[in-house]
Amino acid sequence: MSWTLLLTLAGVVFFNRYVFLEPRLPVRLPAFVNQALKYAAPCLLTAICGPIIVAENGALRAFPDNPYFWGTVFSVMFALFIRNTVVVVILSMVMFYLVGSVLA
Repeated sequence: MSWTLLLTLAGVVFFNRYVFLEPRLPVRLPAFVNQALKYAAPCLLTAICGPIIVAENGALRAFPDNPYFWGTVFSVMFALFIRNTVVVVILSMVMFYLVGSVLA
């Protein structure tokens, strides 16, 4: 992916999120649309990460040896018990690299 495409996509996402979610702008959406927009990021993240976790080069990964799967499991467990997003991300990355080095 080129930097131009990445920056363009980032701009489009920022513009859409800002216009529809900034309370000071005169754009008003129905309540059900606002509710749906709150779930858009987790849904997109799941759609992007799901295939990375379970597949590699079009084939399923072996789950006992899959560091992506174990990283996901630890991330979910950390997120359930720790409510600080930055701490969860850092701990999840550390666990992913530890599991990856052990399984490799």
